[in-house]
Amino acid sequence: MAFAKPSLKGRALRLLSLREHSRAELERKLVSFEEEPGTLAQALDELQAKGFISEARVVESVLHRRAAKLGATRIRQELQDKGLDPQRISQAMDELRSSEFERAREVWRRKFGQFPDGPAAQARQARFLMSRGFSAEVVRRVLKAAGVADPD
Repeated sequence: MAFAKPSLKGRALRLLSLREHSRAELERKLVSFEEEPGTLAQALDELQAKGFISEARVVESVLHRRAAKLGATRIRQELQDKGLDPQRISQAMDELRSSEFERAREVWRRKFGQFPDGPAAQARQARFLMSRGFSAEVVRRVLKAAGVADPD
């Protein structure tokens, strides 16, 4: 029994059923399935017109899934990798900055939970937080609040 190949729109809907995707992500993932030039753009235009593709929902989804674990720098990079509008990314970063310190402190607490017992442990904690996308200033503040005089 032969199965019909899913259409570009069907493939896009399947991807969108798993999680929110930006238009640029869908284009990257589906371009190899496009048989006639322009059909992918047409299918994505239709899905976007019907509200299946939404940059606002993509941003909201990323913030919801990642903000508790990552700093603004890493989240900005993820949003840029999704090909979203720079203005929308900038608005999302403005929202995140207000809670950056609290989020970094919670990530530090869950991972370490105790004062670093020397310069090596202090450096390791700082590197960990910075690798998660928290700024050097926020990392300094978190470690200072944890009892380290000056993490540098």
